Amino acid sequence: MASPRDSHSSVGPQSRDSSSSRFSGGIKPGGGPRKMSSHDDRKGGRSKSDKTWKECATIEEEGLLEDEREEKGLPRRCYCLAFLLGFVILFSFFALILWGASRSQKPEITVKSIRFENFIIQAGSDASFVPTDMATLNSTVRFSFRNTGTFFGVHVSATRFVLSYDQLTLAGGDMNNFYQPRKSQRNVEVVVLEKKVPLYGGKPGSVATIPLNLSFMVKSRAYVLGKLVKPKFEIGVRCKVAMNPAKLDTRVSLKNSCQCY
Repeated sequence: MASPRDSHSSVGPQSRDSSSSRFSGGIKPGGGPRKMSSHDDRKGGRSKSDKTWKECATIEEEGLLEDEREEKGLPRRCYCLAFLLGFVILFSFFALILWGASRSQKPEITVKSIRFENFIIQAGSDASFVPTDMATLNSTVRFSFRNTGTFFGVHVSATRFVLSYDQLTLAGGDMNNFYQPRKSQRNVEVVVLEKKVPLYGGKPGSVATIPLNLSFMVKSRAYVLGKLVKPKFEIGVRCKVAMNPAKLDTRVSLKNSCQCY
């Protein structure tokens, strides 16, 4: 009975020692517990790491998509700006060409004649009742206006037509505005008259012809490309006119007596 107890007791510690040694062998560095922790990490931590990786991948994909959208959107805006800029440059260049071409097609004016209907000098008084000689002159100026433009018409106006003796204005007249189509010509007549102009000692001498000066300016404007291209032309005219009081109501040629500037 004692020997089994001893054997049992002897076996027990040895078994405990062996079991403890086996257990202690399991907790050696690099042994069982560390493998279990790594195993547990693979089991328990895989879902967390996978989830984190998926979230990071999703964020990266969204960032890439946004970058792609930005890269795609930037060229579109650049294309629009480039198109607008190119259109403006081409349109400006085209307008400049039209302006230069229209400026070279200046209208032409030819003063043909003047006819004096009457010329009267009589005694009278001015507005302040100062006695002086008074002159009455009635005449008609005729000239031709030619629009040389091949692709535009012009709106024509003029300053006041003035007939003067020395520095004294004897008569004046206004021209009616008109529109002249492209590559066309018309004859224009303007009545130049004045009644009872005070001479104040500036009476023309008793000569066969009285030297007069005729001056006016013709203005024309073309609307080639709406209001964007609208060249303007101004032609001034000066004429030396010899009036013969004995030969009234006859046309006096001015073809070689006028200068345009």
